[in-house]
Amino acid sequence: MKPKIIVLDWAGTTVDFGSFAPVAAVMRAFEDFGLRPTLEETRAPMGLAKRTHLALMLSGERLAAAWAEKYGRSPGEAEIDRVYARFEPALKAVLGEHADLLPGVAETTARLRASGFKIGSTTGYSRAMMDMVVPAARAAGYAPDVLACPDEVGGLGRPYPYMLWRALEKLGAESIAGVVKVGDTLADIAEGLNAGCLSLGVIAGSSLLGLTRAELEALPESEKKTRYEGVRAQYLAAGASGVLDDFTELPGWLDAFHER
Repeated sequence: MKPKIIVLDWAGTTVDFGSFAPVAAVMRAFEDFGLRPTLEETRAPMGLAKRTHLALMLSGERLAAAWAEKYGRSPGEAEIDRVYARFEPALKAVLGEHADLLPGVAETTARLRASGFKIGSTTGYSRAMMDMVVPAARAAGYAPDVLACPDEVGGLGRPYPYMLWRALEKLGAESIAGVVKVGDTLADIAEGLNAGCLSLGVIAGSSLLGLTRAELEALPESEKKTRYEGVRAQYLAAGASGVLDDFTELPGWLDAFHER
């Protein structure tokens, strides 16, 4: 069946090149409690609902041990809530600085709409957080038809399929056939696959690549190729239906898929 609905992620896919807003906020939240997570620890759960993201980090061996040493007890639900309470204001403080569209997003989504596609979106951010991102994206020329957030599905964000299904419900979709999910994390790939649709990963601007636009443009071509292949391998190992080097390749991928 010819694809006719695209469901897009936000940070690292359509806005916030490199997905740096959540990285900064997560690190700040832990640092408020005297813990210093590594960049790898911070990015590994990216794409999940943010409380789930923090919970996974805090259950990791190194951070759990550091918390127990500092506070005399292993972290549990109450501790996760305390970290999340610091995360929310830290994220809101930086969201405005990381709401720029990725290159080509406005033009590419306009082209897709002109071809008859509906555009949905899902995110790891809460609705309150997205209330700060959506207006900036709209002003820059990108406004998906619908948005679904983790707090609309009982907190069961990625890798669960419920946000994607909620987006399709809002769009009035008759079937999962013809739906394509696009995102920049392994959690995005899992969300699409668990929902039963095609699931694509995008490399440029992604959390998996983890580079600013300036850092990416400064890479020697050989190093860029090596890093891209590393990210591509992660997506494909997670079961991705395909991988885009850049978001602007999406219409071409869809055309090629339909021809196959």
